[in-house]
Amino acid sequence: MSKTVMIIDDSASVRQVAAIALKAAGYGVIEAVDGKDALDKLDRQKIHLIISDVNMPNMDGITFVNEAKKLAAYKFTPIIMLTNDTGEYEKQGNQAVGAKVWIVKPFQPAKMLAAVSKLILP
Repeated sequence: MSKTVMIIDDSASVRQVAAIALKAAGYGVIEAVDGKDALDKLDRQKIHLIISDVNMPNMDGITFVNEAKKLAAYKFTPIIMLTNDTGEYEKQGNQAVGAKVWIVKPFQPAKMLAAVSKLILP
């Protein structure tokens, strides 16, 4: 059975690039446009990893991660944060909410897939 990755980004092109790479690598993909949309989609199925943008309308990535981690089913789900900001503050903030990896946009799909394969257990 393939593993499922949720991609959360308000940019359709970012979601598309990530989804194409993930599907080509054999992962199932669920897309969400912001944290609120993602929370609505969380309870429908098992998600093995979440890739979330930091800055989004309606609900940002940090708030989303905090909310998702309150749900028992997603307490230990690995999270990759996408950010436009290379600053140390962002890095520390992402680690504080439990993100395992942060990737600066624009990202290389191969780099993202390498992080995904390390974080998703076989």
